[in-house]
Amino acid sequence: MSQTSEGVDGLTSVPALLHRNATKFGDKAAYREKEFGIWQSWTWAEAEKEIEALALGLLNLGVNEGDFVAVIGRNRPYLYWSMVAAQSVGAVPVPLYSDAAAEEMQYVLDHCGARFVIVADQEQVDKVIEVQDDLHQFEHLIYLDPRGLRKYDHTTLHQFSHVQDQGRAAYDEYIKELNRRRDALSYDNTCVMLYTSGTTGKPKGVVLSNRNIIEVARSSSEFDKLSAGEDILAYLPMAWVGDFIFSLGQAYWTGFCVNCPESESTMMTDLREIGPTYYFAPPRVFETQLTNVMIRMEDAGNFKKKMFHYFMEHARKVGPDILDGNSVSGMDKLKYALGNMLVYGPLKNTLGFSRVRVGYTAGEAIGPEIFSFYRSLGINLKQLYGQTEAGVFITQQPDGQVRADTVGVPSPGVEVRIGDNGEVFYRSPGTFVEYYKNPESTADTKDPEGWVATGDAGFFEEDTGHLRIIDRAKDVAKMAGGEMFAPKYVENKLKFYPNILETVVFGAGKEYCTAFVNIDLNAVGNWAERNNIAYASYQELAGHPKVLDTIQEHVETVNKSVAEDPMLSACQVHRFLVLHKQLDADDGELTRTQKVRRKIIGEKFEDLVTALYDGSSEIYTETEVTYEDGRKGQITATLEIRDAKVVPVTTSKIAAE
Repeated sequence: MSQTSEGVDGLTSVPALLHRNATKFGDKAAYREKEFGIWQSWTWAEAEKEIEALALGLLNLGVNEGDFVAVIGRNRPYLYWSMVAAQSVGAVPVPLYSDAAAEEMQYVLDHCGARFVIVADQEQVDKVIEVQDDLHQFEHLIYLDPRGLRKYDHTTLHQFSHVQDQGRAAYDEYIKELNRRRDALSYDNTCVMLYTSGTTGKPKGVVLSNRNIIEVARSSSEFDKLSAGEDILAYLPMAWVGDFIFSLGQAYWTGFCVNCPESESTMMTDLREIGPTYYFAPPRVFETQLTNVMIRMEDAGNFKKKMFHYFMEHARKVGPDILDGNSVSGMDKLKYALGNMLVYGPLKNTLGFSRVRVGYTAGEAIGPEIFSFYRSLGINLKQLYGQTEAGVFITQQPDGQVRADTVGVPSPGVEVRIGDNGEVFYRSPGTFVEYYKNPESTADTKDPEGWVATGDAGFFEEDTGHLRIIDRAKDVAKMAGGEMFAPKYVENKLKFYPNILETVVFGAGKEYCTAFVNIDLNAVGNWAERNNIAYASYQELAGHPKVLDTIQEHVETVNKSVAEDPMLSACQVHRFLVLHKQLDADDGELTRTQKVRRKIIGEKFEDLVTALYDGSSEIYTETEVTYEDGRKGQITATLEIRDAKVVPVTTSKIAAE
């Protein structure tokens, strides 16, 4: 394999990789999609023809080189094809979050100046039409699913299949121009523009080149020995860099198959049917799956429950060592094999993880207890550390060197250094080109030598060379007594409990730490039904005395664990309340990738934070919420504030330097 500044083996673009795959793996499945309960399949040769027809159709509609083409919808082969077709004609694909409100979409569409938008269905068509008068460069809207759209004005509205048909009909007219544009694509042309989640402000358009995507896809695939034989399930938001690199970058580099579920509600069933060999999920997905397992075990009979807990206790002791090939006694291996037959194997099958060879989690830190649970089952789950601006990969965990408290070693081709203030910096072939129309932020983030400031605080372990991330640099602070405050460390420990969906810990500049808690409605609702506790709403259940008692037990148990870490022992939670509503991206409290927007939450619920620190035992509050149909409303509640036991620590005053 020859690698030059002009690509690897002359492959300088995703369309070039597509053509190689259609030639090399022509009859191999490239895409599968479940529709109406049936899996449909397209080979690489068929996918190339579908993409070419769409690209010719885009030329027929007047797409120019350098135009931005927005893509909105759930994971479907057609929408992945749309991104590659846009690249083929020299345009730039811009995937958007499909659950974003119309106003959020308006910002991105206007910021990038998209002339063309390709969407999945009527829901997305309606959002674009709602804001189209404010989109000064918008011209054409292409939709995939025609249901509900027959009576719409089709002057600038086009059905996806019709655009393809027109492209095929105009083959002789446009094929030379299409070939010219494909051949002109260089390693430094823009491959995609992905918008950040906007945890601290408006989303920024991250420009990633063909070089960025192909180099990252190549090195990360080689790191984990990925091949054309892998199967993945593409279910994460297409606007997220993780999905782009796994479902498009690595898929096109290796030639493996991308499987798209029928819908969000059938995802778990489809996951079991596909049985992916390579799997990626953010911590929230693993947390939810673990919660569902624990709920089912609570409903199981006494014998099954005892057997589950007996073998899981053994798995936690020896499972990770067996997975890593470390020395384990023959008796322990035998007992683990029995547990695999009775518990671990059936559980992995239920989760859809029977064939997983490599699994990753990233995006947020995962709780160590959750991480260890999956590895104890024999699932090769690893952590990586990355960013949109890096094309995902900054560090990865090599096989046999996997731990819950680190994020691994620098990925191939990546340099990492720690700044004087503890901030992590990196540079690599995947480093983004720029923030679109934002030279100030580009200069603030990436210096002239290519070093990128991550905004995260961390350090390298001297003995292993592995990177440990403490928290977001802006969130790591000092408490009033000079002790280190790192909220994510405590939040992840709390979220191990199936009853707790989300937490927000406060304490910067304060004498002690406090917390907001969101209960998991599935887990707590199941518990309420088993105990014949009636409730009419999330709010009523969240305020139930027995629920508060349970959450208090969890907080106090976590406090004991936190007290064992001399550097962070001051982060024990002294007071907490259970929020009367779930934190929601539609209310601006979470990003579209489900990250907590800490500053916004602190400002929005300022009265609750104040009450946590002024000694109040309860607080009345009014909160604006957004309903599913976009309407606004007000909810009111009187929340109980509870004190939690903390462990006295004499060595806790270790200042954050």
